[in-house]
Amino acid sequence: MDCKPRAKPILLFILLFILSFIRSALLTIHPSNEVNLLDSKASQGELGWISYPSHGWEEISGVDEHYTPIRTFQVCNVMEYSQNNWLRTNWIPRQSAKKIYVELKFTLRDCNSIPLVLGTCKETFNLLYLETDEDQGSRFREHQFSKIDTIAADESFTQMDLGDRILKLNTEVREVGPLTKKGFYLAFQDVGACVALVSVRVYFKLCPFIVRNLASFPDTVPMDSHSLVEVKGSCVNHSKEQEPPRMYCSTEGEWLVPIGKCLCNVGYEERGSSCQACRAGFYKSLLGNVQCSKCPPHSFTHHEGALHCGCEKNYFRADGDPPSMACTRPPSAPRNVISVINETSVILDWSWPEDTGGRKDVTFTVLCKRCRPGQRVCEACRSNVRFLPRAAGLQNTTVTVGDLLAHTNYTFEIEAQNGVSQLAPTMRQYAAVTITTNQAAPSPVTVIRKDRTSRNSISLSWLEPERPNGIILDYEVKYYQKQEQETSYTILRSKGCNVTLSGLKADTSYLLQIRARTAAGYGASSRSFEFETSPDSFSISSESSQVVLIAISSAAAIILLTVLLYIVIGRFCGYRRSKHPDEKRLHFGNGHLRLPGIRTYVDPHTYEDPSQAVHEFAKELDASCIAIDKVVGAGEFGEVCSGRLRLPSKKENCVAIKTLKAGYTDKQRRDFLSEASIMGQFDHPNIIRLEGVVTRSKPVMIVTEYMENGSLDSFLRTHDGQFTVIQLVGMLRGIASGMKYLSDMGYVHRDLAARNILVNSNLVCKVSDFGLSRVLEDDPEAAYTTTGGKIPIRWTAPEAISYRKFSSASDAWSYGIVMWEVMSYGERPYWEMSNQDVILSIEEGYRLPAPMGCPVVLHQLMLHCWQKERSQRPKFTDVVSFLDKLIRNPSSLLALVEDIQGLAESPGEVVDYPMFISIGDWLDSIKMSQYKSSFVAAGFSTLDSVAQMSIEDVRRIGVVLIGHQRRIVSSIQTLRLQLLHQQEKGFHV
Repeated sequence: MDCKPRAKPILLFILLFILSFIRSALLTIHPSNEVNLLDSKASQGELGWISYPSHGWEEISGVDEHYTPIRTFQVCNVMEYSQNNWLRTNWIPRQSAKKIYVELKFTLRDCNSIPLVLGTCKETFNLLYLETDEDQGSRFREHQFSKIDTIAADESFTQMDLGDRILKLNTEVREVGPLTKKGFYLAFQDVGACVALVSVRVYFKLCPFIVRNLASFPDTVPMDSHSLVEVKGSCVNHSKEQEPPRMYCSTEGEWLVPIGKCLCNVGYEERGSSCQACRAGFYKSLLGNVQCSKCPPHSFTHHEGALHCGCEKNYFRADGDPPSMACTRPPSAPRNVISVINETSVILDWSWPEDTGGRKDVTFTVLCKRCRPGQRVCEACRSNVRFLPRAAGLQNTTVTVGDLLAHTNYTFEIEAQNGVSQLAPTMRQYAAVTITTNQAAPSPVTVIRKDRTSRNSISLSWLEPERPNGIILDYEVKYYQKQEQETSYTILRSKGCNVTLSGLKADTSYLLQIRARTAAGYGASSRSFEFETSPDSFSISSESSQVVLIAISSAAAIILLTVLLYIVIGRFCGYRRSKHPDEKRLHFGNGHLRLPGIRTYVDPHTYEDPSQAVHEFAKELDASCIAIDKVVGAGEFGEVCSGRLRLPSKKENCVAIKTLKAGYTDKQRRDFLSEASIMGQFDHPNIIRLEGVVTRSKPVMIVTEYMENGSLDSFLRTHDGQFTVIQLVGMLRGIASGMKYLSDMGYVHRDLAARNILVNSNLVCKVSDFGLSRVLEDDPEAAYTTTGGKIPIRWTAPEAISYRKFSSASDAWSYGIVMWEVMSYGERPYWEMSNQDVILSIEEGYRLPAPMGCPVVLHQLMLHCWQKERSQRPKFTDVVSFLDKLIRNPSSLLALVEDIQGLAESPGEVVDYPMFISIGDWLDSIKMSQYKSSFVAAGFSTLDSVAQMSIEDVRRIGVVLIGHQRRIVSSIQTLRLQLLHQQEKGFHV
């Protein structure tokens, strides 16, 4: 009887010390992914738990350090035998939990520290539970409970701890589940321990609501202890799925493995975890998680969530302009219009508008109007008026208008247009110039009819020329036998549009040309017309014989008179020709007569005095008309300068000036001026124009037109990747057109390369450098010395290297190299290969691979230019025609060499790609053998696998130099073509 009273004070002491640990024991911050089902410390009133028997577990009230009431349970019946004290909680609904956790905080006394223990002392107690679908009230059956675990203390206190007020608080957590019924009870069984239950917390874990990648994921309860729960997210407001968002909920209540995401709608940007509308003055036109952009210049928006910004007044945005582009306006009118009249043609030249409207796509349109005297309104010009290069869509600031009427007033309106001009017709501005054409020679006769034919005569008539350009005074009729090829011809003159040719041979073909004469002189001759006389008759009547005899006599008299007239005129003309200072212009250097209307190149070295050729073909300039501004380079003979040329009654032009250095020898002077003698014979928009020479004062100068962008190779390297393919093809077309002109003239360039092509401000390419006697490059490897001079190996055809056989065909080979330079933006042909390696490689069949981004049709043209047999290379006429077709059909340029799936070879192609057996052979052929180990280490062991490599693969295996990357990728593109070619022929690599 005395034992129990002694135990109660001990429990009171225990409770006192427990309260001293409230701060650390009861104020634990629980993770946000835990949901409490029961927390005893949160209840400030009685818990109402059932204790059985009633004198077992006791509920005791206390306060924490904040004087907040708390409830605890204790039991300490160690002085009695056979203890079985139960404490059951109220019914706990499990909500959505499948598995619960029970957290117990308690203190327990060491049995050895309790004196005079009469009963059985324990240092553990049992934790049990019972699942039910409803609250059973006060009914209590021990056998219905299932044991969860025996709870033992890690730390127990002793009598000494009571004296020192140092108590050990234990925390134990047990897992229960899976649960299947609606709720459950927890029970605590004491079998003889001295224990105080400070707090009981029952909770379950869940993955809490979260927003990730603009997708929201709801609270999610794990299903069981061994699997993850896949949860689909929902895009937040004003966003759309890019890829369905998903995450996985772990058994510990943690979100794992985010997959997919949402993107903010147009007009909205990501801010924090939501999509917010763009502020006023900002816009967003694309779906994505980029920030809203500020309105570009001359545009605005006054509302939130704008997809694009509207243009200010008098500013516009074309249909193809992106929303990020500033609003623009039509350009102002062209300035400084100058006209140069040449009989019935006029050259119009103007300056760019002062204001281009903020755009770069400025073009020009020229409208021609004919103004008759007394008319207030001018009428549109006839449709046969020709514009070179065209009347609309001009990118250059010059145009030539031909086939105008003589002595006629014309007004030309020049309008600058850009991409928004059509949107603002009221804002269009143009510059106008009025001219009056000069007198001009008539146009050729185009229609000739045969009226009557006999065996000795032909009667002809013709129509007046389409453009007489004045009153026709007479016609000159020139005819000769077809078989004599103009070595002997006859000229007649007629006042009218008919003539009878007499004294002809029977059954003979004659060729005839007619030209008209006005006060301005003779016009161009018509094309040659062919007529035949009637054959001889074997039987004629006497009357016919008399007629024939009379006709023959008359014809003989006419012929005799004609011969006498021809001799007199011939001597008179011969005397005039012998006195004419330009006599050389009518003859070849070899003494043969130069045919009228056919321009042929004359080699200045055929002149007995080569300096005479300079005065023959080049205009002498007054040095006072030339102003040198600055030195821009140095040549073999002297300095190269830029300056200005101002001729009387002409506008000032920018020019390039080559000067001959002081102390020159006569040979150096001849060599220096020989290029001017060559250049002066050419007149073509894609050939550098010679303005003239200065030979009568010092320094001696050659003056040419000024090309603002310099040489083509350095220009392309400076603007790497900045042009479209069609622009590059346009450059190639200009070069080919210039070379066609030279080929038709009979001139072989021998040094065609990108360094010898000059580019003006309008991207017009012009062939220059018409002398191969100078040093070609500073690099000693640039030229290969053979008997007769130096040759630019990388640009020269094999037969020209080996046998010095230069021709238009060898120029075609060089043109193929220029094409490769243009498409590679000025890269050095054959890279770092030596000249000897280049010669050997070409001899073995190697050809340059297609540059990156090169259309298939252009690389095929290159390969055609590099045919070993020069007779199989294309003529420049064919090249120009082919490029014109490409320009008219840009879709043919879309297929790139690297995109060869399904591509068949062009018909008739005879060039084969070299066959490689191994990766080592391939790398050796392109001088990249140092990367053999890198390819093998990266797993590329076959040519098929190499053919599938991309630029990223090349970088990944360790090729870091840009030049090496380009060379390898270009060769991979060629390798793909090779493999396709071999597969079609049945080969296997």
